[in-house]
Amino acid sequence: MSRYARATRSRLGPRSKVRSVAGQAFILQLLLTLVLVAAAVVAVAADAHKHSALDARRRSLAVAETFAHSPGIARAISNDKPTAQLESHAEAARKGSGVDSVVVFNTHGIRLTHPETPLIGKRIVGPAGLVRDELSGKTITETFRASQGPSVVSAVPVTKADGAFIGGVSVGVRVQSVNSAVDHRLPLLLGSGAGALALATGGTALLSGRVRRQTHGLGTAEMGRMYEHHDAVLHSVREGVLVLAEDGRLLLVNDEARGLLRLAPDAEGRHIGELGLEPHLAELLTSGRRVTDEVHPCGDRLLVVNMRSTDRAGDPAGSVVTLRDTTALRVLSGRAEEARERLKLLSDAGVRISSSLELTGTAEQLVDVAVPRFADIVTVELLEPVLRGEEPEPPYEPLAPHRTAVGGVPPEAPVFRVGERVVYASATPQSRAVQAGAAVLQADLTSTAEWPAGDGAEVRHLLDRGVHSLITVPLRFRGVTLGLASFWRTRRAEPFDEADLAIAGELAVRTAVCVDNARRYAREHAMVAALQRTLLPSGLPDQDAVEVASRYLPAQGAVGGSWFDVIPLPGARVALVVGKVPGQGVHAAATMGRLRTAVQNFSALDVSPDELISHLDELVTRLDLEHDADSQGSRITGAGCLYAIYDSVSGRCTLARAGDPGIVLTRPDGSVDIPAMPASPPLGRGGEPFEAVSLSLPAASRLVLYTNGLLQGHGRTAGPGLDLLRHTLKAEPDLGPDETCRSLFHTVLPDRPSDDVALLVARTRLLDPEDVAEWDVPFDPAAVAPARATCARTLRAWGLEDAVCTAELVISELITNALRYGTPPVRIRLLRDRDLICEVSDGSSTSPHLRRAATTDVGGRGLFLVAQFAQRWGTRYTPYGKVIWAETALDGR
Repeated sequence: MSRYARATRSRLGPRSKVRSVAGQAFILQLLLTLVLVAAAVVAVAADAHKHSALDARRRSLAVAETFAHSPGIARAISNDKPTAQLESHAEAARKGSGVDSVVVFNTHGIRLTHPETPLIGKRIVGPAGLVRDELSGKTITETFRASQGPSVVSAVPVTKADGAFIGGVSVGVRVQSVNSAVDHRLPLLLGSGAGALALATGGTALLSGRVRRQTHGLGTAEMGRMYEHHDAVLHSVREGVLVLAEDGRLLLVNDEARGLLRLAPDAEGRHIGELGLEPHLAELLTSGRRVTDEVHPCGDRLLVVNMRSTDRAGDPAGSVVTLRDTTALRVLSGRAEEARERLKLLSDAGVRISSSLELTGTAEQLVDVAVPRFADIVTVELLEPVLRGEEPEPPYEPLAPHRTAVGGVPPEAPVFRVGERVVYASATPQSRAVQAGAAVLQADLTSTAEWPAGDGAEVRHLLDRGVHSLITVPLRFRGVTLGLASFWRTRRAEPFDEADLAIAGELAVRTAVCVDNARRYAREHAMVAALQRTLLPSGLPDQDAVEVASRYLPAQGAVGGSWFDVIPLPGARVALVVGKVPGQGVHAAATMGRLRTAVQNFSALDVSPDELISHLDELVTRLDLEHDADSQGSRITGAGCLYAIYDSVSGRCTLARAGDPGIVLTRPDGSVDIPAMPASPPLGRGGEPFEAVSLSLPAASRLVLYTNGLLQGHGRTAGPGLDLLRHTLKAEPDLGPDETCRSLFHTVLPDRPSDDVALLVARTRLLDPEDVAEWDVPFDPAAVAPARATCARTLRAWGLEDAVCTAELVISELITNALRYGTPPVRIRLLRDRDLICEVSDGSSTSPHLRRAATTDVGGRGLFLVAQFAQRWGTRYTPYGKVIWAETALDGR
């Protein structure tokens, strides 16, 4: 026990062992007063709640009678729409009267009004007897326990003028809502009780205060035990405590403060200025001001000082001072801050490195995170197979990775260059790290012993600029090395240590996972892109009906299912196609190829655009039925296609559409028009017929076919994109197809298209009328020879003498076939285009068949001869019959 504790005990002297009488009397009187006040409050509250239930019954009955007998209530209940007329009045009555519900119901118990709208139209609920009385037209007031607590319900019937019961008004009041008025008065009641209690307590305190001050409220044993505990705690805490008098004398000091301030044994009772403390600290302790957590040096320590006045409630004036040694705490705090920064670095790395699915982007994210927070220079190098999407295989010798990302290199010393191939000798830290599959730490690169002689020219160049420490870590995932990351320090004085090695390893692990994901994504994307390239047209076919150009732009980071096609058709015609398959990836690309092939096959049948779209719709439906149970949901339904046939002889364009591929028409005068086409559902939806639209186009008209990726993008819908497309076409009316594609991609295409883009631009041409010859043929076998002669004269007039012989044979056989198997009228047409086209039409829809005649047959060789002498031949059907056509080559064309 300290000398101060012994002196204090001697001054206090002996104390009685019994408890303070003043304290016991005070507690007894306080309890008695509490009981009396509580009994009074309970009695008054019980009486108020009793009257509140009676008030609830009166209020609900009064409101129900008033509303039931209001003018117009009976008429409104009998009306066709009673709820519309009654609901607002019922709510006004409910809010004005302060009840919980005003419900109007009909004779079937159906609610016509209710505060909760979803309950209107439903039957009233409640005890069976109560509901029965309400529906029998009785006036009732009942109290029952509902789900919201005790409630009072009053029901009053509504009758017509003749007394017939047509409904009723039910008013509900929760007793709790009436009690709330009483509850609002409880604070006043409780306040009065509290006031009485305060007065009684104050009187008791005044009586016992003098005795308490004289005895300190405790006996001798209790006082001694309390003081011993106080003394033990005071001298065992790890915080210095000083008690100072008003004049600056030291009254009390514990052992911790004595050690922190290096005080002499006789310091107690002396003035602070005489204790040999540092001047600034002595001045602070004698200032008497309030101090909170101020840090002050004392010798080789940093002390946190808190000081408060003891002059409270009549206590002697002075100050209490506490001291804490924060020297070690500062060191720990610095380490904690460093650990926090490293955790934040790893957290940021996990978010940013995984934000890219591109190999270069992933490496650059690691560089951005690590420089300068962890290292001054960072290089990321990937093995060559990784860049091709392949998985590297050991051994990795010689180590020659591709430098993918670099950060932190001084501009005046661009040693590390992105894109170059780096060859590392076997003794370098990079090679050793890859071979060992673990990070290598070079804490001191300035020592020549730690860097192989004859290698590392770049490093030696950087040594002159302050490089002094290195960590190189292999990027490994699933046991496969993908590359390596090197961290260098130049500007930081402290070298890398073992803790930094762990951080570098963690960064490398996170980067390796993302690099492997990016590698797999790059490989799959390349495969899908290659598949798509093989399925899209590699070039546009030669034909003279239109001048055409196309563009295709893949979606960002994915491969879509848009396609286009140009299909030459017989009769100097051409088919223009643009389509879109929903989704992205391999399935979309493969489905696009299937639909494109289907369109080409359907085009070979030479059917109308609406019929071709119908065939395509049936095909999509059938394919989706085959894959209906596909767990990956690879369906084709929702694909779109626009199919147009342009005839360069007549200048007519017939087109049909399914889904949303669009078309814009630009005429030679510069006018821009969007053809009005019937709305048709996407392919596979079915339910509606597809309709074709026919347009008459002058020469040099431009047809722009596109998918919606050209118009839509992030932040832009199709409407503004279409307006921009029309404005661009109108502003540049004289551009050719290729220039038009380039212009639209430059001005209309969004910065970030929402999907891939297919664009097809065709400028129409018209076949010269001098290159077209047609005439009717009498339905008589004798007309074959004159028709053949007329054709021969026409060919000679065109300067095609070399083609006369073959053409005569083909025309003769086609006319003979039409006269023998067809019906009138028979008509022949010759077209001089890239090839000579011979067409014979008749009014029959019978399909001709090529067959091989027997040696004994007299006929049956006509179409066989046509197939032998013509390049191509075929049949197309018209609304009035069919056309059999054949194409023969022209020399020099």
